[in-house]
Amino acid sequence: MRISSTPTSVCPRHPTAPALRRVLLAGLCALLLAAPAAAQSPEPDPPIDRRRTPVVEVFERARASVVNISTSRRVQYRYRPSFASPFDDVFNFGAPRANDAVTSVGSGALIHEAGYVVTNAHVVAQATDVRVTFADNSTRPAQIVAVDSDHDLAVLRIGGGRGYPPARLARPGDILVGETVVAIGNPLGLNHTVTTGIVSAVDREVRFNQNLTYTGLIQTDASINPGNSGGPLLNLNAELIGINTAIRGDAQNIGFAIPVARLWELLPAMLDVERRARVRFGLEVEGGEPRVAAVRPDSPAARGGLREGDVLLSFNGQAIRNGIDYYVQLNEQRPGAAVTLVARREGETLSARLTIEEIPPPDGRKLAAELFGMELTELPARLRRQRDFPADLGVMISKVERNSPAERGGLEPGDILVSLGGISVPSTDDAGLVLERVRPGMRVLVDVIRVSSEPPIRGTTRVVARSR
Repeated sequence: MRISSTPTSVCPRHPTAPALRRVLLAGLCALLLAAPAAAQSPEPDPPIDRRRTPVVEVFERARASVVNISTSRRVQYRYRPSFASPFDDVFNFGAPRANDAVTSVGSGALIHEAGYVVTNAHVVAQATDVRVTFADNSTRPAQIVAVDSDHDLAVLRIGGGRGYPPARLARPGDILVGETVVAIGNPLGLNHTVTTGIVSAVDREVRFNQNLTYTGLIQTDASINPGNSGGPLLNLNAELIGINTAIRGDAQNIGFAIPVARLWELLPAMLDVERRARVRFGLEVEGGEPRVAAVRPDSPAARGGLREGDVLLSFNGQAIRNGIDYYVQLNEQRPGAAVTLVARREGETLSARLTIEEIPPPDGRKLAAELFGMELTELPARLRRQRDFPADLGVMISKVERNSPAERGGLEPGDILVSLGGISVPSTDDAGLVLERVRPGMRVLVDVIRVSSEPPIRGTTRVVARSR
């Protein structure tokens, strides 16, 4: 019997059986070798980033344009309660005591790369030192350019040239009731705090006292606290739709903001250098589109051939995007400077070469006597030293006519006149710059310090101008 050396197979004898067996074994080995690796390092599911919400994106886009504002003043006087700011009640700030070093905090939003900031008037009221802090915690001093107390708006200017990142202003009226909004500010000194909510309503009226009512406000339930004042209210496109201004002290989550339409309306006048300096140029320009709203007769603009309805294209070769841009450019010029304006009129382009004319200062003493029945003098140096008043505090009322507008407004001889219509008057010439624009029947906000009281009282009143 012959014994074969061929291994026994369970497979039927077939020419392809050995090859098939090798393929099956190779596949099985591959599966066995791969299985442990797959078990040890399974392929992860792709991550889902649910944290990057629209609110996060708004904050990241807008944070650099939001500034925190701190002000300080040395108080050598007390406030008469009836003269206190209406926002003292709304925000419960309380009245300072005599000889206090008072600091306050608020917020603001950059509106131009040249360093212009918009905030609330009550944030910088009576401030002697104003500083702004950016998102990177750097701090710069700022100057008050203009204050509109009737609308609770103020404009500041930061030094250091251009390059600041401005907020984008939304179109006037582009606000949806119910849309999500984001507030960024400095509540209680907590820098760059973000809160969210919705637009609860528009065109709200808020009465603070018998003399002060604000209309057309945005109502929001975004959390707003002391220190948020002056900060931006933003939509989800990171556009500024309002300036936060007040809260209801007797309620929760009811805040108010000045709508962006009011900014477009008021900023041109607040930035107009002709209202604050002795120069004449003669153009009034709208806020949104840089369209000429009016040309004053016998002005450089009128003599240069500009007309109402012209759309400005450039200022000394720099493109003009809106009316705010035009006024910023004009503010950077000196009296006597030559300016080249390019405008579009009915599809055609025209160029005008104009000179900013300097005007002699008005007689502030004469205007104060004619309009209000009071005589002004420069503040005596002895009184400045005695009371440690700053050099640019104001002027003194030396005499008040009987039964005059000044007397009916409660002013007395010896009062220090600090500001008129929200504009500081450190000299009688400065007072004249304000008073020359006052017309009979106008009610002018007057800020005074009564040094005859001990300690002196600081407060505000309104005086109605009479005919000259």
